[in-house]
Amino acid sequence: MADSIALLNFLSRWILFAAVAYKTYRTQDKGWALISAAAFINALDVEAYILTPLGITIPKPVYTVSSKIPNFYVSILALWGSFHLKYKKTSFRHVLCLSAILVISYVWIFLLAVDAFHGNFALNSSFPSLLLGGSIVYLSVVLWNYVIPRRLWDRLFPIGLFIVGVLNLTYPVTRNIEWYSHVAFFTAALGRLLAALGAFTFVFYPISEPSGPQRIELKSGAYFAKDVKEVTRTIPDFFQNDLVAVTRTSPHEARRRFTPASMVFWVTKAREGQVEEAPTVVAISPTKLGILQDLVVREVEQGFRVVYIDAFEYLSVEVGFQNAMKFLLSVRDFVLSHGGLLILIASPEAFKEQEFKIIQREFRDINELLGTEEKKKA
Repeated sequence: MADSIALLNFLSRWILFAAVAYKTYRTQDKGWALISAAAFINALDVEAYILTPLGITIPKPVYTVSSKIPNFYVSILALWGSFHLKYKKTSFRHVLCLSAILVISYVWIFLLAVDAFHGNFALNSSFPSLLLGGSIVYLSVVLWNYVIPRRLWDRLFPIGLFIVGVLNLTYPVTRNIEWYSHVAFFTAALGRLLAALGAFTFVFYPISEPSGPQRIELKSGAYFAKDVKEVTRTIPDFFQNDLVAVTRTSPHEARRRFTPASMVFWVTKAREGQVEEAPTVVAISPTKLGILQDLVVREVEQGFRVVYIDAFEYLSVEVGFQNAMKFLLSVRDFVLSHGGLLILIASPEAFKEQEFKIIQREFRDINELLGTEEKKKA
């Protein structure tokens, strides 16, 4: 039984690495590259059930130190990769965090080398296990909230990682409890299996992207409308398209307005993270414009060609017109470079005269779109 669990642990680590490595190859994403490096090191962890089948034996005098080194490498790579998956970059505070962990890790290895804890297993393992467990839990939360779709099989990826992370947090205390250690070893194997299955499904059987034909023909361009009624009057079937929305519309109303395959970013201070599915609704703070821009760009890269924004007035109030306009123009340029359509809701009454002139200069009136009846009559 123990041998089969060990084999399951061994194989699931390599399946997880293979899936993440292929994801890295397909996306050329820095975050996935870092996660795949962490998965590779974890697959070659300094554990007897991993190394013995490979004919490798670690001498006991150095095992105490060598068995903890992979924890530090995996933790730093997992955290670094998580930052890139969530924020699409590494900020100064992230660098400070990783640098501090790196310094503490070096000091800890030195303390282990000089036997500063006098062979006390709980003390030797405390920081490495807490760091490893915490980093894996953080990665699972990032995957759950920002990366993995709501499909159950895909969700097994972060669920399995969360189980493994929590078990690592308890490892220093529970490792020497014989009956519990067997249960934990089996649970860890189960968690890794779930993570491997979820990663395999997420990578090799992704949810179909909106690459099929649109329900109506829409021309590429960037247009503004005074309100949503003007949008539906000009393009009656506009909301029948799968689209990306940056909106103040509540999740309940979003289910009625947008198609189930749409991606909706609900700009609000009330909540954060994914709150609904079909359509997918992700709550995000108005102050996180950089992240919001990256999220919209990612969806366009994945196949969406229609972007709808009705939260511009709210963004202008929260972060200032100039910052909101900078975000809007960056999104517009990216959408147009991919042959897409952007519809902006901007009422003249909501902006200063000079501000609205800027909007009119950068966006065309929606009544110019698709040869509307109003234009034909004119």
